[in-house]
Amino acid sequence: MKQTLNSARRPLEILIHIISWGIMFGFPFFFVERENGNINWIAYVRHLAVPLSFMIVFYVNYFFLVPAYLLQHQTKRYISYNIVLLVLIGVFLHLWQTQTIGPLISSAPKHPGGPPGWLFFARDMLSLVFTIGLSAAIRINMRWGEAEAARREAERSRTEAELKNLRNQLNPHFLLNTLNNIYALIAFNAEQAQQAVQELGKLLRYVLYDNQQDYVPLYKEVDFIRNYIELMRIRLSSNVRMVTRFDVEPNSHTLIAPLIFISLIENAFKHGTSPVEPSFIYIHLGETRHGVSCEIRNSNFPKKRTDKSGSGIGLEQVSRRLELLYPGAYTWTKGVTEDGKVYESRLSIRC
Repeated sequence: MKQTLNSARRPLEILIHIISWGIMFGFPFFFVERENGNINWIAYVRHLAVPLSFMIVFYVNYFFLVPAYLLQHQTKRYISYNIVLLVLIGVFLHLWQTQTIGPLISSAPKHPGGPPGWLFFARDMLSLVFTIGLSAAIRINMRWGEAEAARREAERSRTEAELKNLRNQLNPHFLLNTLNNIYALIAFNAEQAQQAVQELGKLLRYVLYDNQQDYVPLYKEVDFIRNYIELMRIRLSSNVRMVTRFDVEPNSHTLIAPLIFISLIENAFKHGTSPVEPSFIYIHLGETRHGVSCEIRNSNFPKKRTDKSGSGIGLEQVSRRLELLYPGAYTWTKGVTEDGKVYESRLSIRC
């Protein structure tokens, strides 16, 4: 990924360098004398020493001094080598101006009150210092950008690995709870238990294949939830009132994380029914233009600590997956009513 980004960005960087130096080397044209409309190319070449020195200082820092010393926290060495570089460039500019531009100036008509030559030399040296700072700033910014891109890539890989681990945990967790229900069903109705095994096969196909994707069409998730509810309905006693509502288009292609609601529904069957007392489960799954919502209400029959029919990790997985897949794009309220008789869970996801 990092190599791909660098490859895509490299042509733009080269183009920016070409344009910048094109402007820099074109600037001396404004100072070259013209005779009969023709450019004095010899005079132009004489003026190229300054932009050429800028280029040398810039790229010596850009490709060598900044990566080798400044980015390696060897600031003293970096400053020392730049001082040496400035002295060498300064000597070169002085000799160049003395041998080439100097005679032209001495032969030209004198203008009293003109600025001294050292002032131009000081201007060029300050410009070289600015060029060094610009080169260092650009190179450091590039390193920061590469480090930030690497950090984001590492975070993305970590998130994908954690999501994959959560999915791998969810499969056996879901299977364990379903098998416990079928096991209980075998004791009093073998025929319904056989039907439950067939329904389980349909559910497992969805779990094994579609659960490996980060998102699936909403209609597939609804079909899975319907099949699961029918499977669980088989073992419900007559004193349990079951109400379901699905306000979702039959072919809704709104993307949703697979199995994001199933632990909430499992929780309703696990804690919302009693074999002897009147109880109820209400499940509503709806889709709006803002997203998807799931509302579940059920009578509250807390399980005893000795009951090992579930691992208790389902709701924790839901919470963690929501944080990874929908950060800041969901609201989830859950809890028991004040009288302790009803458990309510409302999850809304902006898709």
